[in-house]
Amino acid sequence: MTDKFQIVGSLLRPDELLKYKTQIEHNDDIQYPFYENYEGYEKCETEAIKQVVAKEIEHNLSVVTDGEFSKSMWHLDFVWGFGGVKRYIADHGYFFRDVDGTSKYETRKDIGLRITDKLSGKNHHFIQLFQQLQDTAGEQQTKLCVPSPSHIFGELSWSDNIGGTDAVYQNIQELKEGLVIAYKEFVEEFAAVGGKILQFDDCLWELFADDNPNSPFTGENINQDEVKGLATEFIDINNTVIDFGHSLGLKMWTHNCRGNYDSRNMGGGSYAKIANLFLKQLKYDRFFLEWDDDRAGSIEALEVFKDRPETEIVLGLLSSKTSTLDDETRVVRLLDEASKIIDKDRLLLSHQCGFASCDGGNELSEAQQWAKIDQGQKIAKQYWGSTV
Repeated sequence: MTDKFQIVGSLLRPDELLKYKTQIEHNDDIQYPFYENYEGYEKCETEAIKQVVAKEIEHNLSVVTDGEFSKSMWHLDFVWGFGGVKRYIADHGYFFRDVDGTSKYETRKDIGLRITDKLSGKNHHFIQLFQQLQDTAGEQQTKLCVPSPSHIFGELSWSDNIGGTDAVYQNIQELKEGLVIAYKEFVEEFAAVGGKILQFDDCLWELFADDNPNSPFTGENINQDEVKGLATEFIDINNTVIDFGHSLGLKMWTHNCRGNYDSRNMGGGSYAKIANLFLKQLKYDRFFLEWDDDRAGSIEALEVFKDRPETEIVLGLLSSKTSTLDDETRVVRLLDEASKIIDKDRLLLSHQCGFASCDGGNELSEAQQWAKIDQGQKIAKQYWGSTV
């Protein structure tokens, strides 16, 4: 067994659970976590989580999640769980790139967020879900994945929630302060129930890469002059919460990718363009980085980690978007290249993202998913040897 292969977090949902998730997607007169709206949903979700955790352990994963079966989307369920937020179906979804690499691909539309009161992270439903995961996993190491503070700050900054007569927050600095408070409340409760590893997921770093052609909010080119001032804010809000997590004894991890929806991506952007910002300055203990194709650019971007000997890097050289097994020769070649920059013992291997960042999942079967996970385990064991 090896701990050098890791999953990002999400796994394909079973059909019986998807029946409920599909109903949720198309209704906005319902209240998170939606159990009272759909008879049988909570029981179905709980049982599905028990089964997937058992499957993760069976496939020798050293750190397990609930497969994100408790989520509709990788990020918004967490925000729906905050006090002071109302969910609604928006006029349009996010804009991804279709398989041809140029056409727009619109996502689901239940992405609207309305701030109705000061944000609060107290008594969050995710704490109950994590406790259930702990009970199910037993002695197995667990992690919880939530969106980074900066990602949610970014989405809310570009929404129509800021300013105006009835707005709770009159400017983005007030929003930032309120969001930090809510995150700290949540992180404190997570540590109090025995959480050890908290992973912040983030898809917005590449907005600041000038070789990224696509904005997820418009589907058009990114206005670099408009967004570049936010980079410092993104780093600051994340580090504030990371420092707080560290003060409570937590391991703070992050995962970054360029979007993962129905096997489509959200855009490009190489790590070299943002390495001195997000890779160098963010204080995470472990970075999961997407490197499954050429959009990520040269592996030499890892140079910024040379003077951070305690930081681990998980290279997402495998793809969760495809149904076929990955090219092992390419994976080993890039691991070798990375090992010339970063000590081999500080590197790990994963897929570039989860298999179902949103509940519909990528275009492959559960059997193909587990085969790809087994392949990752095999490559890692051959490359590093048994490490557990």
